[in-house]
Amino acid sequence: MKKKLCLFILIFSLVSTNIFAKNNFMILKLTYGEVEIELYPEKAPNHVKRFKELADSGKYDGVVFHRVIDGFMAQTGDVKFGNSSNSEFNLSLAGTGGSDLPNLKAEFTDIPHTRGVLSAARSADPNSANSQFFICFESAPHLDRQYSAFGKVIKGMEFIDKIKKGDPNTGAVSDPDKIISLKSK
Repeated sequence: MKKKLCLFILIFSLVSTNIFAKNNFMILKLTYGEVEIELYPEKAPNHVKRFKELADSGKYDGVVFHRVIDGFMAQTGDVKFGNSSNSEFNLSLAGTGGSDLPNLKAEFTDIPHTRGVLSAARSADPNSANSQFFICFESAPHLDRQYSAFGKVIKGMEFIDKIKKGDPNTGAVSDPDKIISLKSK
């Protein structure tokens, strides 16, 4: 009986770990191809939860990459003004909006801002992240422990590299690429 119980616990933990792990992978579809992202809920649980909630409800679908700086990062996620299929879409305001949900408190982590890292975009207030995020093209150590990093591109970074770059000074993109879809894997 004891062996059966131990075997049951072992099998249950393996299955639940596998299910939990699958829930922390996302597929970002771009016109260039599919990007696989791994999320880190143990590091930034509230940011991961928000990201998955917005993604799985379709809020990121059609949202433009409104600020893209070559050699630095690609920013997106303004579900209010940056959603090209929404009546409130306004490219000149993209980057100033968020979701209807409350802002998130900072979850600064030990995750370094290296190539492919996803991090929460925010204003000067560390507790102002909402729906916007960015993906690093290259290492940006000056952002470490200043922004809430919560995931990383693990496959398809070559498609992120193809995202249209913006003005070298501001990053503003006049004819931006957009997220086709973003969902849990």
